[in-house]
Amino acid sequence: MAIVHWTPFREIENLQREMNQLFDTLAPSTGSRPNGMIFAPAAEIHETQDAVHLKIEIPGMEAKDLDVQVMAEAVSISGERRSETRTEAEGMVRSEFRYGKFQRVIPLPTRIQNDQVEATYKDGILNLKLPKVEAEKTKVVKVNLN
Repeated sequence: MAIVHWTPFREIENLQREMNQLFDTLAPSTGSRPNGMIFAPAAEIHETQDAVHLKIEIPGMEAKDLDVQVMAEAVSISGERRSETRTEAEGMVRSEFRYGKFQRVIPLPTRIQNDQVEATYKDGILNLKLPKVEAEKTKVVKVNLN
C-alpha cells in the first residue's frame, strides 16, 4: 500500500477551480467572450404622473463612450468598456473586470416625448427624465364590469 501525501490547500484550490467553472457555464454566453460573461447595466424605472424616470448603473465609463437612443416606447443604451493594457514584470496580473461592448434595450411602460428627454451622467449613474406624451398624461381607461 502506497502512502500518499495529503495537501489540503491543493484540494481547496481544486474546489475553487471547479466552482469557477460551474459559474462560468451557468452565465449566459455571447460566444465571443473568453469567459462567457455578458455585461448588462442594471436599471431602475419609476413612473410619475408626468414622466418616466430611468436610472442606469454604468460605472467606470465616461459619458462620451455611451450611446443613448430614446424611442417613443423604449430606450437603448450601448457602449464599450475598453481594457487598460498594463504589464507587470514581477508576477501575474489577474483581472475580473468586464470589458467589451454592451447594449441594453429597456421597454417603457408608456409612450414618451423622445425629443424632450433630460439626461445626466454622474458617478457612473445615468439618469433619464422621459416626459410622457400629453395624451398619456390624461389618459383614463373605463373598465366594464360584468
